[in-house]
Amino acid sequence: MVKFMKNIFNLERVFKNENSSFSFLTLPLRFTKFTLLFILTFVVMIGLTSCKKEKTNQDLLSIVKQRGTIIAGVKFDSRPFGFIDADQKLKGFDIDLVREIAKRILGDENAVKFQQVTSSNRIFSLTTGSVDLVAATLTINSKRRQVIDFSSPYFIAGQAIMVPEKSAIKSVRNLNGKKVVVVLGSTSEKNIRELAPKATVEGFRTYTDAFSALRAGRADALTTDDTIITGFLIENPNFKILDERYTKEPYGLGFRKGVDTQSFQQAVNAVLEEIEADGTLDLLRKKWIHKYNNR
Repeated sequence: MVKFMKNIFNLERVFKNENSSFSFLTLPLRFTKFTLLFILTFVVMIGLTSCKKEKTNQDLLSIVKQRGTIIAGVKFDSRPFGFIDADQKLKGFDIDLVREIAKRILGDENAVKFQQVTSSNRIFSLTTGSVDLVAATLTINSKRRQVIDFSSPYFIAGQAIMVPEKSAIKSVRNLNGKKVVVVLGSTSEKNIRELAPKATVEGFRTYTDAFSALRAGRADALTTDDTIITGFLIENPNFKILDERYTKEPYGLGFRKGVDTQSFQQAVNAVLEEIEADGTLDLLRKKWIHKYNNR
């Protein structure tokens, strides 16, 4: 407002340089009224814009505490990290992890609203502000760091290959000339194109769709993180995971970039440090990962 009024007076000075007798006060009445109406309209618009900007830039931790819930983007098809069980309840490592974060920040493990995301839309969900954080087998890497922020790592996975039990495929080298299914937007998609450049790679939006293609015989192999493959093997013993691991995939929680998310990120990282120190994180690993994967 003050800046705008200064600009008005600066504008008058410009006109005075051209005409020393000029003043807004000397304008005819109809022009004066028009000028005042214009100024008032502009001031109102500036005020509304400022309010909107102030709301947009409000500290996320304060918003979460005022709201009383954390909105978390999680996967619904990635056993054992996030999946719908036979009892139609959302369960998994990432689900329990977010509940623990809510418990330690808000005092209630149920103070969470879970929103389904996929590998292809989870980052978009963050950048648009649809969720406060993403806990969805999200690998930390430099390319993603340009777009979002990450928590400290809470799990280390490795990219592996899943094939039918009787498959002759023994390693990634055997995938050249074969059809491999992946999930779009995952690091596995990029890696397999480099590891087996002559393989035919087909992408799907979800792990369920990708595995369905493999099970139906429309592909020779599926590649993703070993922990996710293990989740499919629990209920599908006619498939196997190859021994070799081709990458290390540190999982982190994702946050929208911005000054307004920094205190929330610090609070979450403090919880991760706390549950690592008191053994809670190790208990979650044993509950959801070790018993299935012997990791």
